[in-house]
Amino acid sequence: MVNAENDGEAGLESLLRAHDCALSIEELRLLVEGQLAAPEPVDPDLWMDLVAPNPSAALRDALRSFLAVCESSVVEKPLSPTIRIESLRDELSNRDLDGFLVPLSDEHQSEFPPKRAQRLAWLTDFTGSAGMAVILKDKAALFVDGRYTLQVREQADPKLYEFCSISDDPPGHWIAENAPAGSRIGYDPWLHTQAGITQLVEKCRTAEIHLVQVESNPLDEVWTDQPPAPLAPVYPHPLEIAGRSTAEKLAETAATVRAQGAQAAVLTAPDSIAWLLNIRGGDLPNTPVALGFAILNASGSVELFMDARKVTSATMDSFDDKVALRPADEFGIALATLGAAAASVVVAPSTAPVWVLNQLEAAGAEIVAKDDPCVLPKACKNSVELQGVRNAHIRDGAALCTFLAWLSKAGPAGEVDELSAVDKLYEIRAGGKNFKGLSFDTISGAGPNGAVVHYRVTPATNRKLEPGSLFLVDSGAQYLDGTTDVTRTVAIGLPTDEMRDRFTRVLKGHSGIATARFPVGTSGGQLDSLARQPLWDVGLDFDHGTGHGVGAYLGVHEGPHRIAKRSADVPLQPGMIVSNEPGYYKEGAFGIRIENLEIVRSAAIDKSGDDGRDMLEFEALTLAPIDLSLIDVSIMTPDEIDWLNGYHARVRSTITPLVDPETAAWLEGATQPLSSAATR
Repeated sequence: MVNAENDGEAGLESLLRAHDCALSIEELRLLVEGQLAAPEPVDPDLWMDLVAPNPSAALRDALRSFLAVCESSVVEKPLSPTIRIESLRDELSNRDLDGFLVPLSDEHQSEFPPKRAQRLAWLTDFTGSAGMAVILKDKAALFVDGRYTLQVREQADPKLYEFCSISDDPPGHWIAENAPAGSRIGYDPWLHTQAGITQLVEKCRTAEIHLVQVESNPLDEVWTDQPPAPLAPVYPHPLEIAGRSTAEKLAETAATVRAQGAQAAVLTAPDSIAWLLNIRGGDLPNTPVALGFAILNASGSVELFMDARKVTSATMDSFDDKVALRPADEFGIALATLGAAAASVVVAPSTAPVWVLNQLEAAGAEIVAKDDPCVLPKACKNSVELQGVRNAHIRDGAALCTFLAWLSKAGPAGEVDELSAVDKLYEIRAGGKNFKGLSFDTISGAGPNGAVVHYRVTPATNRKLEPGSLFLVDSGAQYLDGTTDVTRTVAIGLPTDEMRDRFTRVLKGHSGIATARFPVGTSGGQLDSLARQPLWDVGLDFDHGTGHGVGAYLGVHEGPHRIAKRSADVPLQPGMIVSNEPGYYKEGAFGIRIENLEIVRSAAIDKSGDDGRDMLEFEALTLAPIDLSLIDVSIMTPDEIDWLNGYHARVRSTITPLVDPETAAWLEGATQPLSSAATR
C-alpha cells in the first residue's frame, strides 16, 4: 500500500474542489497507485485527465508532486527465489493441495501482462513471453518454447526448477510422471482457457491425478507486495485513423453473432474491445489497450465492464447509446443473467478463461464455441487503417535508417554496447510524429547473445559490439496510426564466410515469402516452407514461426493468421498484416534474422482462360536496408537479386527526403544495386 505524506494535501484538496473534482485525497491516492501499477507512459501527465478535464497548470504541478511522494513511498520487499517457492508450497499445504500451475497469462491471455499479473516472473525470475511453472511438494518444472531455451537457464534457478520444452515434454506429461497418484493439483480458472486446460485434465485423469480449480490464487496470498490493478486512462481512438465507426463495427460483429445462432458473445481480449469501441488505453506494457470485459449482444449493443475511474470524460462522450459502461464487478452478474435466460452465448475457447465458461454453464447458458467475432474483421484492416500503417512505417523507417547510419560508424569504433544501442534507437524514434512508445522491448543481441531468439539485455548480460561479430536488433514502435516490428542483422567489421552464407540463406527465405503469389484461400502454413527451403538445403532450420499477424496501433502479435509450420488453418486475406522473419541461430556464436512487415493484397495478374484463379501477394511495409556486406551473391538467383535491388530502390527513394544529409549519404551506399554477374 502506498502511504503518501500529508504535506501539501490541503492545497491539493483546494485545487481539486476548484476544478469540481469530487475525489478525496484517499481516492486520489488509490487512483495514483493504479497509475503507478501501469506501464510508464510516453506522456507522464496523461493520467491527470482522470482527475479533471483540462487541469490547470497549478493542479498539474500539485498532482506531479503528489505522484512523486506516492511513488517514493512504494516499498518493495524482494524475496529470494527459494523463499518465494517455499512460501507458495506452505500456502498449498494449508489448502490441501499437492501442487499448483503458474502460467504466464493473466485473465485476458495478454502477451505482456500487467505488473499485478506477472506471477510467473515473480516466482521464477523468468521474464519470457510464454511459459508455465508446475510446483509440486518436492520438485518443480518450468516449461518454455524454443525461443527461450537459453534465456530460462540464465534467469531461473536450476536448483529449484527442471527446465522443460513445452512442446517436447509438455506439463501434462511431466505431471503424470512426477506427481503421485491421487495428487490434487490446483489451478486458477481465471488464468487458463478451456482449450489450454482440457489436455492437462485428460492427461492427469489418466494418471489418477486431479486438477482442482481454486477460488483464489494461492500465489497472490504469498506475494505480499503485489501491485494493484493498473488504472491507465482510456481515451477515444480518432475515427480519421480508425477508418470505421463503432456503430459500423457493432453492426458487423452483431450480425456475425446472429449468424451463429447466438444471443450474445463474451469478449475477453482487450484488443478486441479496443478495436470494437474505438478506444485505446495503457494498462499493458507495449500494447495500447485497457483491461476489461464486454458482452456484445446480438441486437448490436454492448456492455463494457471496466473500472470507471480510468475512463476519461472524452471517452464517455464518444460512446453512443449502444455502449453501456458497467462496474467491473458486475461482469459475473451479467453472465448469470445470460444463463438465467438460457441464452446461447459465443465464447472463444482459445482465449476466454475457464471461469467465464463456468459461470455461464452453471447459470444455464448454452455455449457456442466460436472465435471472438472481432478477431477476423480486426485483422483485415480497412483502407484508412492501411494508409495510416504505411505512414507510420515510413516515419519508423526514417528513424531506423538514422540509427543504422549512426551504428555503421559507432559500432566498429567500439563505442556501442547492447544497452546503449537500445537507448539510441529509442531516442531517435521518440522524436517522431505520433510516437506512443515501443511495441515490445527491443531485442539487442551482440555476438552470441543474438542467438537467443527473444533475448532481453540486462546490465549483467550487456555486451560490447565487437569487430568480426554480428549484431541483431529486433525492435518496433507504437504510433497513433500504426504498429511496427522490424529486425535487421548487421556485420560489425568484416563477417566470416559462414556468417555470409547463413545470412544469405535467411535472405533467400525472406525473399521467397516477400515475392510469393498464392491463390485466395491459402493459409500461412502452406507458405512457411518457402522461408525454410534455402536453410533446409544444407540441413539447417529455425525454431520459431516465420510470421505473425500485427495490429493497427494494437498488439504487435495478432491472430488469427500467421505463417508457421503448425499454423492455424486460417486463409490469408487482403488487409491482413503479417511479419516475414526467417532466421538462423548458432548457439554461442551469432544469430541472424531479417524481418519486414507485409500487407496481404490482391495480385494484379493476367488470367489465362476461364479457370484462372484470384491470387494474392504481399506488399512490404518496412523500409530499411538489408546489410549488403553479409550477402553472398554467388548463391542468390537473378530473381532474388532483382527483388532486393527493387526493394532497396524503394527504401532509398522514400526515406532519403526524410533524413539528415549524413544519413542520406549512408543510405545511398547501403542501398546500392547488387550485380547478378556472380550468380551461378
